Amino acid sequence: MITVGVVTHRSADVLPGLLDSLPQGLAGVPDWRLVVADNASTDGSVELVRRRVPEAVVIQTGGNRGYAAGVNACAAADPRARALLLLNPDVRLRRGAVAAMLAEGATPGTGIVVPRLVDVDGRLAHSLRRRPTIGRALGEALFGGRRAGRFAALSEVVTDPAAYTRPATCDWATGAVMLVTRGCLDAVGDWDESFFLYSEETDFALRAADAGFVLRLAPTAEAVHVGGEVHTSPRLWALLTANRVRLFARRTGPVRGAAFWSAVLVGEGLRAARGGRSATTHRAALGMLLRQRRNILGGRCVDFSP
Repeated sequence: MITVGVVTHRSADVLPGLLDSLPQGLAGVPDWRLVVADNASTDGSVELVRRRVPEAVVIQTGGNRGYAAGVNACAAADPRARALLLLNPDVRLRRGAVAAMLAEGATPGTGIVVPRLVDVDGRLAHSLRRRPTIGRALGEALFGGRRAGRFAALSEVVTDPAAYTRPATCDWATGAVMLVTRGCLDAVGDWDESFFLYSEETDFALRAADAGFVLRLAPTAEAVHVGGEVHTSPRLWALLTANRVRLFARRTGPVRGAAFWSAVLVGEGLRAARGGRSATTHRAALGMLLRQRRNILGGRCVDFSP
């Protein structure tokens, strides 16, 4: 059996599309169980799951405890499962995606498998990532992720389309769809709930690499990721930016963390000064980086309340 884990928080608008895609996405996988960890939804998400998939296991976490807490609840639902397939509520699996991911996961040493992600218009999503470094943070700040992504030293984002057409390994990847093997879960341990939202998948993937596990792309597995909210929400973008720096500082120490913070600060400042529709979003990130500097560089939780 594999556990199909979904973490929900007011997800009723997007859940039906995901639930409808599960039979085709899991075609060829004979034994799986849906586990939904709900973080205090008030929009009928729980009732929707129970109505549409009566056999699903629904775990109510008792509050909005964050994505990592939901992942840990899903992982604990059946410790005997051979793997945990994590799905955002706003993804839709293409036919046979999970079987292809499981086949890739059978490669010795594999801990995490991700599919090829596309957006709702079928365009490739650049979901593969390189390990964060100060140089990459500065490259993205000055040139932007898409342009800098053509050079491995200048960006975390892998933008070469050819990289998504063949089996490949990478340091981490967008966590919208992620298959984690039982061996990896047992060795690496729980997802870090202090991140609440964003960078928790980066942290887990880097810890998996520390433990000797490989993250692989299954290029024949495909999923649609609706996404997009983080780029329009100042509050969410600020949290993503702060947690990105906090993770780096926690892994490398306050001195290198301060250099990384400075590079990210430059990038957010340049984009805020440029104006346009995204200026408010980048100003929010800039403000959080400045207000929460001590917590961020100390590796502590940040206050992202409105």
